Amino acid sequence: MTQLKITDLYFAYNSDKPLFHNFSLSLKKNQLKTIVGESGSGKSTIFGLLTGRLKPQSGDIEVPRLSIVYQDPYSSFHPNYTILDQISDVVHSLDGLEHIIARLNIDKKLLHKKPKSLSGGELQRCSILRAVLMRPDVLLLDEPTSALDNIVAYDVMTMLVEFLDDFAILLITHDMDLATWCGGDIVNIGQKD
Repeated sequence: MTQLKITDLYFAYNSDKPLFHNFSLSLKKNQLKTIVGESGSGKSTIFGLLTGRLKPQSGDIEVPRLSIVYQDPYSSFHPNYTILDQISDVVHSLDGLEHIIARLNIDKKLLHKKPKSLSGGELQRCSILRAVLMRPDVLLLDEPTSALDNIVAYDVMTMLVEFLDDFAILLITHDMDLATWCGGDIVNIGQKD
């Protein structure tokens, strides 16, 4: 069953140089695909199109239930509320919380702290926890390891790939090594702005 479908997408900031022309992509449950591109290639634009912040100039984008893990975990949490409060605000149910925090190797005490008390790696794990508890059809990862050191980044991606039984994953990154390591299909959008 297809979870996400982009058909004949056209988008341009400058009509002489479209970022996307007849671009198509489909993603099924249990599938991982990576969109790879250098700075200026359109990664932020495709992210904006998938999240609805931008509208395609032609073509169709069908996006089911989507949850997002952002590049900078500190920017995705409010500084004045605990992690658990912010998770509870956006999920329908905390069923499975204990199981998922065990899979993500999160100390439960961290959930009762505010974001500034956590390291980048801890906070990114909490961001993944929140995204998974939202029970998405597709998990959208926007450069999820760029703010992390290599060891923490490897741990985070290993955990994310283990969730492929539950949903599809679309990773957007500039890092070809990361894309290759994750496996799955790689879509290179190498054209620069």
